[in-house]
Amino acid sequence: MSVLPIRIGPIVTRLDRYIFRQLLLALVATTAGLVALIWLTQSLRFVELVVNRGLSVRVFLELSSLQIPYFVSVILPITTFVVVQFIYQRLSGDRELTVMRAAGLSPLALARPALAVALVAVACGYLLNLVLVPAASQAFRQYQFEIRNRVAAFLLQEGVFTPVSDDLTVYVRARDPDGGLRGILIEDARQKNNPATILAERGRLVSSEGAPRVLLINGSRQEIDRQTGRLNVLTFAENMIDLSRSERGEEQRFRDISEMSLGELLHPVAGAVLERDLPKLQVEANRRLASPLTTLTFTLVALVCVLMGTFRRHGGLVRPLLAVLAVVGLLASSLLLTNLAAKQAAMIPLIWVNAVLPGLVCAWALFGPQFRLVPVALQLRLGAS
Repeated sequence: MSVLPIRIGPIVTRLDRYIFRQLLLALVATTAGLVALIWLTQSLRFVELVVNRGLSVRVFLELSSLQIPYFVSVILPITTFVVVQFIYQRLSGDRELTVMRAAGLSPLALARPALAVALVAVACGYLLNLVLVPAASQAFRQYQFEIRNRVAAFLLQEGVFTPVSDDLTVYVRARDPDGGLRGILIEDARQKNNPATILAERGRLVSSEGAPRVLLINGSRQEIDRQTGRLNVLTFAENMIDLSRSERGEEQRFRDISEMSLGELLHPVAGAVLERDLPKLQVEANRRLASPLTTLTFTLVALVCVLMGTFRRHGGLVRPLLAVLAVVGLLASSLLLTNLAAKQAAMIPLIWVNAVLPGLVCAWALFGPQFRLVPVALQLRLGAS
């Protein structure tokens, strides 16, 4: 009885580099294209700040580009699945996989380039989730806060009632090329007991200690006394009005969960968050740690679709369709479990189960028979010797 020798080839072969290069280039191109498309659609909501409110293009680009790390972190597992599925289906359609199998390559050898690309994507996912996305989210919200609370005051339009805040509205009849304002009306209700209407012939915007202010010239301030009902009118030659959203000129900004680091989520500072939000912090921390592993799971789902089953000359749509449905189901279950875990902390481990278990099942189905045959081959070799 003859026994086929067990050959252990080099760790990285020329075929590995060939497939790995195709996968990596396709992954970069696909991810960059989808991110650009998503960025274009999402950044349209900031165009109004440029067209109607006079923000510079630089501010628009800076504000919208801060969302790119989040877009990449969301679509990277999906694009990895699509690229692995497409490249291996193309190799199968060109009969390259058939030739590789005929040359004695095992499913593990064929899957090594895809697994290597998936591990690179997993590392990128952890870098995004744990470092880049929280930092970009914090910068984005701080930038947005400054625009709404400070820069908004400098975006007054001619002939438009501009709501600087919920209790402060400014009207300007005309703006001079040098920045001067003419025909100013301010409705100031920041002091609830003494709302005031301020009129001025001229004025100009100034910035003092980072807070926007307007210097009014030749105007009057009208207030109604709530107790007596009398109208009090005060005329002035010059008057400085603070256009900040709060009386202090600086409104406190509460941090969002997406801005917090992993350490802050796992060990929140006492008093920094409400006790009712503590389960949400735990869910967010586990989601950040578990979601990059879905990239590896989706890759294994694609490999099972391509490398398992019998070869068909004209290909087939059943297995790719099943793989797509499986990935869609895993994405839907991930969203569902994340929402449920925020309400019931006992379901947090299911986030990890959803991210890891399908990948382990696919790995066992794809590579298990190969590893089970190794001890049998060794026994046959020892018996023959």
